[in-house]
Amino acid sequence: MKHITIIEDDNGLNNGIVIALKQEAYTFRQLYRLSDFKLSEPTDLIILDINLPDGNGFDFLRKLRQTSDTPVIILTANDLETDEVTGLELGADDYITKPFSLMVLRARIDKVLRNAVRPASGVYSDGTYCFDFDKMEFSVNSMPIELSKTEQKLLRLLILNKGRTLTREYLVDRIWTDGAEYVDENALSVTVGRLRKKLNAAEHIQTVYGIGYAWRSE
Repeated sequence: MKHITIIEDDNGLNNGIVIALKQEAYTFRQLYRLSDFKLSEPTDLIILDINLPDGNGFDFLRKLRQTSDTPVIILTANDLETDEVTGLELGADDYITKPFSLMVLRARIDKVLRNAVRPASGVYSDGTYCFDFDKMEFSVNSMPIELSKTEQKLLRLLILNKGRTLTREYLVDRIWTDGAEYVDENALSVTVGRLRKKLNAAEHIQTVYGIGYAWRSE
């Protein structure tokens, strides 16, 4: 199930997009102001207007790309070629001008999400790290590393959401799924610390203070 965040202050259009896509396998978060967006709430795609009551979509996109590679489709009345070039140079995955066909929007969304699908092999490799989650084989600079099941769960969540900040609550709910009614609030911090040490990845597993953690490639 893919999750789409819509940031569009036109209530009719915002609702219209949801209605047009309701038959698809999507869930939606409908926002009307930039300030309502929280990076700590993972999403698979952002549909972004440029002219919003509390700011400019280009500024939002520029800031987003400093920490996240979440796909973004700009949906705007700004039909100048220079605006489209600006949006794409800032990191938008597509640029659609109003008015538009909802059928075309659906096709563009499908395309962007297909292109954003991570390899099904379950392998992450960047030259330093090689993580094969299917075979449960992990290495740093070609040296094998042993990870506990809990550390593997944490690492997989961070890698699958590379560039996104995951809240502590989100991670705890998905790592400790054995039905335990109580998990010590320090358990996640301890697991993060062990994983950083084993992978020598303090610069990659970053703490976002007051929110949670994120894997940053750079």
